[in-house]
Amino acid sequence: MDTLSYKTVSANNSTVEKQWVIVDAQAAVLGRLASEVAKILRGKNKPSFTPHVDCGDNVIVINSDKVRLTGDKWDAKVYVRHTGYPGGQRISTPKLLKQKSSTILIEKAVRGMLPKNRLGRKLYGNLYVYEGSEHPHAAQQPKTITL
Repeated sequence: MDTLSYKTVSANNSTVEKQWVIVDAQAAVLGRLASEVAKILRGKNKPSFTPHVDCGDNVIVINSDKVRLTGDKWDAKVYVRHTGYPGGQRISTPKLLKQKSSTILIEKAVRGMLPKNRLGRKLYGNLYVYEGSEHPHAAQQPKTITL
């Protein structure tokens, strides 16, 4: 056998082929949607996946206001943050976050599934979430993905 047939090819910034995709969040369960979006952002759905390179696609999530949570998570799930001051622990629920903006729910869920380093922060910049079905990225000719 020829040993050159087993050569591993690693992608880099110049060889990566990035695309634009649309994901519709209508009637989708939040966690299941977020895990699939995180895979696409990371590039794990491609055969040329390389762990240390941004080889994922740009993802547009539409209809984020129609995402659903199972069980009683609208009231029981809590998001905890701290202001940095004594007694500064703040708690909010998905219902309270959705009143502000429903895009926050999807953004928080996807961000938690990305790496916690420089690459993860760069990958998060490739996510675009919109409440309605309209988006300003028509010029990129995104293709629709059903999850």
